[in-house]
Amino acid sequence: MPRILITGTSSGFGRATALHFLDRGWQVVATMREPSPEGLPVNDRLRVLPLDVTDAASIRTALDEAGPLDALVNNAGVGMLNVLEGVGIDRVRELFQINVLGMMEVTRAVMPAMRRQGHGVIVNISSAVTLKALPALSVYSATKAAVNAFTESLALEAAPFGIRTRLVLPGSAPETAFGRNAVARMGMEVPDGYAPFMQAVLGSLRGARDRTQAGDVVAAVWRAVTDPDAPMRLLAGADARAMADAQSAA
Repeated sequence: MPRILITGTSSGFGRATALHFLDRGWQVVATMREPSPEGLPVNDRLRVLPLDVTDAASIRTALDEAGPLDALVNNAGVGMLNVLEGVGIDRVRELFQINVLGMMEVTRAVMPAMRRQGHGVIVNISSAVTLKALPALSVYSATKAAVNAFTESLALEAAPFGIRTRLVLPGSAPETAFGRNAVARMGMEVPDGYAPFMQAVLGSLRGARDRTQAGDVVAAVWRAVTDPDAPMRLLAGADARAMADAQSAA
């Protein structure tokens, strides 16, 4: 029975992905900073473990308890919507620590066992913001662009050992708590002079018709894990596909 570990499963894409794989007979290790069974069923094939991607000891403990893995989904991450002048450099470091370095550390920790067993899949959740330049997302986009570059290069290192890496690029998903959590953790202090600009940005976001649903991301992750012929980058959501089409046309 295959086993998958998913980070950031307290809500949103992570939780939906955990439920999907559980429904299809996988052993699922659902991890989050503060473990809670809320929203997850009682099931012999499900384990809920604490894992803070910014804490190396937490990562080691979780992987020791999880056992051998066939797949890893690096879903844990946090957003940031603000202009550069509104972001302190400490917040920039924290965002990179979570979205990039934490993802790298978890990946690095699972690689030896996957390499020894001769197979494995690593799926990193990126973002459609990397498809085109968008306002008030310079720092966040930089973290996700780093995820893309890392994943595509790692694929070349991992392939000789039977390990595949893939990217899933979701669009905007208002139904999830991602945006609220980002504001709660990172803040959103708009500097003087940028208020009209940010009002226009927020108005544009609220008026967007194309959205990403959790099911779009789940379907992309499932394909990334189970289809050896899946492309490196899998778009998730109508807005992600629209952005990609616009870039292709341009």
